[in-house]
Amino acid sequence: MTSNSTPPPLGVYVPAVLYFDENEDFDVPAIQAHILRLAKGGVTGILVQGSNGEAQHLSHDERKEAIRLTRKTLDDNGFQQVVIIAGTGAQSTRETKKLCKDAAEAGAAFCLVLTPSVWPTQMTPEKIIKFHSDVADASPIPTMVYNFPVVTAGLNLDSDIIGELAKHPNIVGTKLSCGTIGKLHRLTSTVPITKFATFPGVSDVFLQGLVSGSAGLIGALPNVAPKAHMEVYRLYKAGKIQEAEKIQGLLGHADWELGKLGSIGGIKAVVSKHFGTTKLDELIVLEKSL
Repeated sequence: MTSNSTPPPLGVYVPAVLYFDENEDFDVPAIQAHILRLAKGGVTGILVQGSNGEAQHLSHDERKEAIRLTRKTLDDNGFQQVVIIAGTGAQSTRETKKLCKDAAEAGAAFCLVLTPSVWPTQMTPEKIIKFHSDVADASPIPTMVYNFPVVTAGLNLDSDIIGELAKHPNIVGTKLSCGTIGKLHRLTSTVPITKFATFPGVSDVFLQGLVSGSAGLIGALPNVAPKAHMEVYRLYKAGKIQEAEKIQGLLGHADWELGKLGSIGGIKAVVSKHFGTTKLDELIVLEKSL
């Protein structure tokens, strides 16, 4: 464990989708092309093995290779500054610790950790805090708490639990895929952003999160439109809120439509073929203009 670890840089992070060939092996050229498209779009970092990265379908070796491939692709093309966060969620403390170690060895700078959820009724606040603390104690790189009730059998970490975990010297942030602005604001108003980075996990509250003191965004929609998200971030930082609101409105509609297309499958379809419906089409036009 690193003492007094530093949170990830503020900005936009993308849980990048992975591509596979007909044999269910990595489609390396497609993965590399997508990584470079995101980097050229200006994103701050890439989340490998997020919920959109299909970690649940991969072996440990494949998970480690996906991180290594992403880091190498970025470095070989002059994008050394792009940060890698690795999803290291597993159903036991021991396996999660192993995945954190693998992630560090493969080139990740941070780990994003889901709470085990096979038996959710047994996961009391005390057990959740102990799990994340034990993982952070053992991790060679800083960890972040991933709150995503949809994929953890309804487990929804509240601001009291996350706020307690924020006191750990090696837990440096959270991704709130619950999209709850009230929870986000309670955390940002309690824990300094220099010590703990709170990110919303959905684009439809990106700007609202920034206004509430978030560290940026870790969201799926930047897979489709990284430049548009960076433009919202730039406009917000420049104090041009009304201009940012116009794009944010489009992001909110597009995020909703993307979910109806089927999340991971929808993202891959839109990125690969640039088809969409109404607001997604409009967002793609905007993305190409930036």
